[in-house]
Amino acid sequence: MNIDISRFKECKILIVGDLMIDRYLWGTVDRISPEAPVQIVLVKDESVTLGGAGNVVNNLISMGARVWAAGVTGKDDNGGLLSRKLNELGVDSQGIVREENRQTTVKTRIIAANQHVVRIDRESREKIKPSTEDYIKKFLKKKIPDVDLVMVSDYGKGLVTESLMAEIVQIVKKYDKKVIVDPKGLDFSKYAGASLITPNKKEASHVSGIKILDNLTLNSAGLHILEKTDMGSLLITCGKDGMVLFERDKKPYKISAKARQVFDVSGAGDTVIAVLGLAIALGISLKSGAAIANTAAGLVVGKVGTATISQKELADALNGN
Repeated sequence: MNIDISRFKECKILIVGDLMIDRYLWGTVDRISPEAPVQIVLVKDESVTLGGAGNVVNNLISMGARVWAAGVTGKDDNGGLLSRKLNELGVDSQGIVREENRQTTVKTRIIAANQHVVRIDRESREKIKPSTEDYIKKFLKKKIPDVDLVMVSDYGKGLVTESLMAEIVQIVKKYDKKVIVDPKGLDFSKYAGASLITPNKKEASHVSGIKILDNLTLNSAGLHILEKTDMGSLLITCGKDGMVLFERDKKPYKISAKARQVFDVSGAGDTVIAVLGLAIALGISLKSGAAIANTAAGLVVGKVGTATISQKELADALNGN
């Protein structure tokens, strides 16, 4: 693929989404608990990284892009940790509000011998306060004219309301920009006006009402969603089976995944939307951008935990190295 991904550093991206902390406890297992039939994990190490929309930020930064973030955290220790992590990356976080009485979302994963043993979630799902939404809307009006692309990473934690999404679409249309969405939930009408959305196969099946069993039912589901919703294009990610791109008045375009050893799929969708968004920001075609994103996702699932890849790793993979 004759595409210079070093140009990703030219991109200015605004990410709006549910910010989280991903905490990992790394250990070993050598016996079963005498108290219950469960494994005993002896913790050897602990690590913390950005999760959710924060992982999209991480992926964008690893590709060399300039990034602005908008979202909400709690006024708690984890909210402070999240802010420090963003600052360390050089991310402009003026669009992030710290709400009183809100818990910052934290996902704690326990990993033993490269196996995911259990995940513990602490989170808030209530909608953001009206004052928070008003602040973010004002920030978006100020910032969107200066960026190349807007990404929305919706994890269903209360940030991406219908009103906020409608405001984003209105502003990007006014300034002839594009917005791409990693969606959540069973109603995609909230994302009306988006240039592209990137659901996974399970989400596409639920939203379309079509049980996806093979390529035929997958295509039917994708075409149904495109027909019933007001959006530009649709990319359904299918894990080890790659992804399928649906564009209006075109045949579905399947991109197969390269066979790799898979350690962890957590965060793969974040890598897809980040890399695809950068390609779109550079004016690369959707087909080529999806193929690049598919290659990037294939690399990141070969790593344990919420991970990113470097620009060199992606370039080497695209060049067949």
